[in-house]
Amino acid sequence: MPAAKPRFREIQAGDLDAIGDLLTRGFQYRSRDYWMRGLRRQGTRPLPPGEPRYGYLIENNGAPVGCLLTIYSSKTIDGETATCCNVSSWYVDPEFRNYAALFASMTQKRKDVTYLNVTPAVATWPILEAQGFKAYCRGFYFSLPVLARGGRGMTIEAVTAATASVEGLPDEDLEMLKRHAEYGCLALVCRTAQATLPFIFFPLRKRRGIIPLPALQLGYCRSIADYIDCAGAIGRYLLWRGKPVVVVDATGPLAGLPGIYCDLSRRKYYKGPHEPRLGDLADTELAIFGM
Repeated sequence: MPAAKPRFREIQAGDLDAIGDLLTRGFQYRSRDYWMRGLRRQGTRPLPPGEPRYGYLIENNGAPVGCLLTIYSSKTIDGETATCCNVSSWYVDPEFRNYAALFASMTQKRKDVTYLNVTPAVATWPILEAQGFKAYCRGFYFSLPVLARGGRGMTIEAVTAATASVEGLPDEDLEMLKRHAEYGCLALVCRTAQATLPFIFFPLRKRRGIIPLPALQLGYCRSIADYIDCAGAIGRYLLWRGKPVVVVDATGPLAGLPGIYCDLSRRKYYKGPHEPRLGDLADTELAIFGM
């Protein structure tokens, strides 16, 4: 009798230990604790109704032999609510690689969803572009916010997982900040004369000489213009905490913000009806699993 074909299905909570083993096997530079911590976070975060919580797997004889993690969220883009899916951590065991392309296409075929790939390896860029993905970010801007003009009279307030309320901040934004603070991110609000603005920063470590100084990645702001306006106040707050550099996703230099733009082969891609905003990496793998 011919061998049964592997089947594709949604990952369930009972699969997580096996998925952790699979991903550890496939990404040998990541520990199993890294994967399990992120999967547990996926298990408790808010999710748009009806969307898969963890992603999909390829199963052979009852065991996962491939998986593709998906992180669904609702985002506001150009004034519209968009369903977004961060496609993350795709791995298939070598003997089942002939199913990999079909597997990926089946899990990324909805026309109403904006799919994101925020950590693509350079070798995968041609594959993503052949699948209809477009680059929306092509580099990093290494900003020195403490040198920015302005920010006088603004105040900075940290938000933790235990923060009960922040005056002037909508509940939805507060819950986002608290959730990311629990992930180990730095969550701040900047109070200006006109508004209370939310910001999230991801911790970074120096790696292969890419990050020259202690730095953070801008993980969320309502707009890059908000970050530029508040940069002076944010920079002073961060400098006292030993973080003089903030890395910002960009497609070129940012006017009014001291720093240097670099195209460091750090593209981010999307496919679907809404082009993502620069400066919004909330509820992606970079926050949930870590940089």
